Amino acid sequence: MFIDSHCHLDFPELQAEHDNVFALMQQNQVTHALTISTTLKSFPDVLRVAESRPNLWCSAGVHPDEQIDDHEPTVEELLRLADHPKVVAIGETGLDYYRLPEPLDWQRERFRTHIRAARQCKKPLVIHTRNASADTLRLMREENAGEAGGVMHCFTESQDVARASLELGFYISLSGIVTFKSAKDLQAVAKMVPLDRLLIETDSPFLAPTPHRGKMNQPGYVRHVGEFIAQLRGVSVEAIADATTANFYRLFADTLKH
Repeated sequence: MFIDSHCHLDFPELQAEHDNVFALMQQNQVTHALTISTTLKSFPDVLRVAESRPNLWCSAGVHPDEQIDDHEPTVEELLRLADHPKVVAIGETGLDYYRLPEPLDWQRERFRTHIRAARQCKKPLVIHTRNASADTLRLMREENAGEAGGVMHCFTESQDVARASLELGFYISLSGIVTFKSAKDLQAVAKMVPLDRLLIETDSPFLAPTPHRGKMNQPGYVRHVGEFIAQLRGVSVEAIADATTANFYRLFADTLKH
């Protein structure tokens, strides 16, 4: 069986297809999914989706790309949102320098806030980093993110960044990007990450894996990520499915209901 460790089931394109989405999950032996919060405003919808089925969980947090008009999340607010049995993680949080120009002090402070909340509530972090790996790792070290633990989601960085993340106690999650022909460096990462620290995800509705590239992604397609990694590493699909499922439960052991 497989678990999609990162998806966005509250996004409109997936919400409109929930019946088909859940049917495909069952068909592809994707037994559970973690749907991820990206804004404070949308969190009630995220939680509502997670509460709708016993095989779904969610996170609480604000994506680093989101520019907020009213107020930044506080540690106290994140703790309040996280105080629910369906909320098993803090995030997605992190740094993203791809689209937004400096000064980005607000983004770095937001990341610190999420790390502090995760440490206090003892729930793992879901970390997003893009074009910002040095600062991401620096803030993780400065804020003792390893105390909370967590996952580097949709990992697209170098082997050196993967090793540094592993040293901090984090898991590495690979998305459909690893199946792209151009993703040779990421495929090298997929081969070097220890099997007991590997997760798989879709980040749906984005980044559909081969053979569905260009279509709307969904949690049922995480099977293709697992199958590709199995072939890449020269192991059975069952080995990847069993390991990534066990890793998911281990990472979220203190908060998961299963």
